[in-house]
Amino acid sequence: MPAETRGLRVTRAVAAGFDGHSAAALHPDLRVFTGDLVRPYGLPLREDLLTEGAGHDYGEMAAGLFAQALPGGEPADLLILAFSSPDVRPAAPSSLRLSRHCPGQPTAFAVCDQGSATAFAALRIAAAHHRTGGCRRAVIVLAEQSALHHRPAEPVELPAEHRAVVLVCEEAQEEGMRVRGQAEPDGAQALRSVLDEHRRLGPGARLLLAADLARGDLPDGAEAARPGQPFTGVWSLLADRPADRPAGHRPLLVADHDRRLGRLSTLTLP
Repeated sequence: MPAETRGLRVTRAVAAGFDGHSAAALHPDLRVFTGDLVRPYGLPLREDLLTEGAGHDYGEMAAGLFAQALPGGEPADLLILAFSSPDVRPAAPSSLRLSRHCPGQPTAFAVCDQGSATAFAALRIAAAHHRTGGCRRAVIVLAEQSALHHRPAEPVELPAEHRAVVLVCEEAQEEGMRVRGQAEPDGAQALRSVLDEHRRLGPGARLLLAADLARGDLPDGAEAARPGQPFTGVWSLLADRPADRPAGHRPLLVADHDRRLGRLSTLTLP
């Protein structure tokens, strides 16, 4: 079902990749937590990654991006941390720590366990919060780190690098963003649905596709994210394009498809 709002739009996006690892990746609590998590399923730990301290802290990754995402210390009312791959600080509420670094010290919480649809869920939550009248500016942090400290039960695509994206959503006078999600197990059909929506937006509309969706010849105005970043890829592509658009600028459609969950998600900025 669509979730729509008037007035709240993604106006800014900042992305960065990160090298190295966080001290938290060597903390003994990570081994204990991960061991407790996978023991009922008989999944082995990745002792090599735990020993070398592989992985990055989402709080550390995102905190340094706020100055660029919120120039001049613009205060936020809401902060949402969205992620798909696990953080290396499982016992720490990273969203609350991030709130202390974010101008305005906004209300903060996290969403996860929805695959690539998690980012769109965060946008829907921000839109719903805006409708209450208590949110003029929302900050959404999307993060993924490349280390998985246990062997998965089935093959999964892990990120090629640690990466974070900060989306700033602000109140505006024009029509707000539209966020949609639907069950779509087949990737080829998901792409056809996206291309149909792109055509409905009219000539000149822009289209940003996650790498998993891009196949065959793409229409004019369409760009595909680089492979290797299953969660942040298409949003990093958005960060490379100006999100602030003058009145009358062409519409923008962002689309991602989660093959494992069979979920198609789109964001439309009319």
